[in-house]
Amino acid sequence: MHDSPAPPADLDLRLLRCFVVVAEHRHFGRAAETLHTTQPSLSRQIRRLEQQVGARLLDRGRRGSRLTEAGEAFLPLADGLLGAAARAAATARAAARPSRITIGYTRGLYITPAVRELRHRNPEAEVRTLNVDWNEPDKALLDHRVDAVVARLPFPTDRLHVTVLYDEPRYLVVSRDHRLAGKETVTLDDIADEPVPRVRQSSPVWGAFWRIDPRPDGRPAPGGPLVEAVEDKFEAIAAGEAVGILPSRHATRHPDLTTIALEGVEPCHVALATRAGDRNRLVAAFRDHAQTHLTGAADQRPDD
Repeated sequence: MHDSPAPPADLDLRLLRCFVVVAEHRHFGRAAETLHTTQPSLSRQIRRLEQQVGARLLDRGRRGSRLTEAGEAFLPLADGLLGAAARAAATARAAARPSRITIGYTRGLYITPAVRELRHRNPEAEVRTLNVDWNEPDKALLDHRVDAVVARLPFPTDRLHVTVLYDEPRYLVVSRDHRLAGKETVTLDDIADEPVPRVRQSSPVWGAFWRIDPRPDGRPAPGGPLVEAVEDKFEAIAAGEAVGILPSRHATRHPDLTTIALEGVEPCHVALATRAGDRNRLVAAFRDHAQTHLTGAADQRPDD
């Protein structure tokens, strides 16, 4: 008589989320901040997951954490399970409450006029808003955290319906004691040899757009410091290690930085994205209101 196979692991989705965030950051401290928990608590949760799975998933060292072979194999499946769970819950909610929509927006973009109009015309509907990380508009949609999102291109658009709402000129940001500080306008020739930071969390397409790499003449953009987050980029620029390119004069309030109009470059496109084929009537209605009310003219204000 053959032994019956062991039952499948009863995986806790909260523990999966912890693992995926640690794997993304490769650092328990930064992952704990993202999850709004403490490092000891996060370590305990990872150990619980490893016990459930029956394999060690992460090795922790002085310079951060790395995935084991088991962890490398487990990560895409864990990410897929989280996505499937989110989609299942969203599908159930949509069937139970067809008059509901969650509208996302990334930092520095304002959706109030279109949201106000949607609520006014659909008083019975539940209309929510959610701030989305600058590098996750597509993922937030496909994970069903939001039903529509207003964000700056470029980002992956597979399986999405994208409508460009308006353009934003791009600006150079430099330290206040930089040789270009005080000028009204500059061109790419003025910063031909200036290093531009690279943000580790950005996609290659996003990084190329905001570093203007390659330059119009085909030359690669000068290398710059590799930073973990956008806020770290501002510190590197303030320290005189690099210059940066931003979508707004008000994209940073750092007291040691100043912005200059950058001429001769393609503007940044602000777009509304939704899931392709989404038949939610509120999604279609919000798209109409966004095209009417979100023109950029009233949205050029400092970030919160």
